[in-house]
Amino acid sequence: MPWSNQTGGGWRGSNNNNNGGPWGQGPRGNGPNPPDLEELLRRSQDKLRRVLPGGGGRGGGSGSGSFNPVLVLIAAALVVAFVGYNFFTFRVEPDEQGVVLRFGKYVRDARPGLNLRWPYPIETVYTPQVTRVNRITIGSAQEGSNAGRTIPQESLMLTGDENIVDIDFAVFWVINNARDYLFNIQNPEGTVRAVAESAMREVIGRSDIQRVLTEDRLSIQNTVQSLMQEKLNQYKSGIQVTQVQLLTVAPPPEVIDAFRDVQAAAQDQERLRNEAETYANRVIPNARGQAAQVVQAATAYRDQTVAEAQGQAARFSKVYDSYAAAPAVTRERIYLDTLADIFGSTDKVVIDQKSGGVVPYLPLPALSGAAPAANQTGQSGQGAQ
Repeated sequence: MPWSNQTGGGWRGSNNNNNGGPWGQGPRGNGPNPPDLEELLRRSQDKLRRVLPGGGGRGGGSGSGSFNPVLVLIAAALVVAFVGYNFFTFRVEPDEQGVVLRFGKYVRDARPGLNLRWPYPIETVYTPQVTRVNRITIGSAQEGSNAGRTIPQESLMLTGDENIVDIDFAVFWVINNARDYLFNIQNPEGTVRAVAESAMREVIGRSDIQRVLTEDRLSIQNTVQSLMQEKLNQYKSGIQVTQVQLLTVAPPPEVIDAFRDVQAAAQDQERLRNEAETYANRVIPNARGQAAQVVQAATAYRDQTVAEAQGQAARFSKVYDSYAAAPAVTRERIYLDTLADIFGSTDKVVIDQKSGGVVPYLPLPALSGAAPAANQTGQSGQGAQ
């Protein structure tokens, strides 16, 4: 039956098909809806009538009931081209990955560009965006009128030292396997949210609150990302976690003042500890140096005393040996040595008893003012003898 613009024929006239196609074509991913075929054919016929000789049909010189085979062939070619393009091909954008199902069963992947397929419902195409970075925030609302408001059910977590901490964090993820993403998990965003919250609670539950608030932020982010990826891989979700970012880490508002006092006390404790260590580092080396000096002085005195005692003992042994060989000579020698030791450090004048004069020797001390003392010394010496 040829196409007629007056009778409403074609696919629009059928009551059993509401999808705009002869096979009831369903959705094909993210592509636009096909144009109205009847309207397209009607416009094409009108243009051909104006171009072809004789008007090409109704209103032409051949009468209103004449049949034009050229117009029918052109219309048939347009129909074939339209059907082939809209029902047997599909386009995959550069940021998408096509997944083709045949009667609901996976058959192949489709690369970006124009691809062939059987029309719906024989084959169905899904085209998820695999390069778009998705973000999920846990602990606070990001959309609507409640944007920025904390969600206590998600943000409040218990630390390893039995403290409560309020944590908001974001998870960034992409699709790395479209087939697993489409068919292995029912709610991708809900799955990522649940896995992220579970991993964060596990990591915070093994950490102290002080380290969570200070130096462990980077370690927590990396650990949570690893735990999430491991769990998502077990699910075969086709999701790759690219980053976990801590947004807010703080004590709950109800205890923030008390916690600040605790932090101030901890800082004072750290400051006093540093001052004590500085003082110890300055005093201890000085004390150790003084102790080493005293030990060295005592050691030197000990060595000197021992050496002197050993020398005197050796000298005594030698004197004893000389005395045993010649007692008289040794006694005279000892007597003279003793006098030398006694008078060696004093000013003296030697007087000869026989001559009654001073025995000359060099160097002679000054005699002026010393003669009376010398005479007294000589007289006292003579008296003593």
